[in-house]
Amino acid sequence: QVLLVESGGGLVQPGGSLRLSCAASKSGPSIYVMGWYRQAPGKQRELVAVITSGGSANYADSVKGRFTISRDNTKNTVYLQMNSLKPEDTAVYYCNARPPVLPAGTGDWGQGTQVTVSS
Repeated sequence: QVLLVESGGGLVQPGGSLRLSCAASKSGPSIYVMGWYRQAPGKQRELVAVITSGGSANYADSVKGRFTISRDNTKNTVYLQMNSLKPEDTAVYYCNARPPVLPAGTGDWGQGTQVTVSS
């Protein structure tokens, strides 16, 4: 099991930016698929972005062009740069790590970090 610790959430005005970080507890995740999911009140958890060990990334349509996922395998850390934030981006954001053989939405999860976009 991999311990994941998120940081970087907070309150931001519409149009603002935030950068989330997720540090993994051990070196195994260097080969894992890592990603960010979010869950808004009353809604199901949804995929935001994922990135493979080789750096290939995929995004939800709702965040394409605004969010960028990246990773530093030497630091066992994945990042989510969020620009042009909208109120509908408000949610708890969760970091996820899974071996490539496992399906999306499985694996290990962080405790979540709140992102609130409001004026």
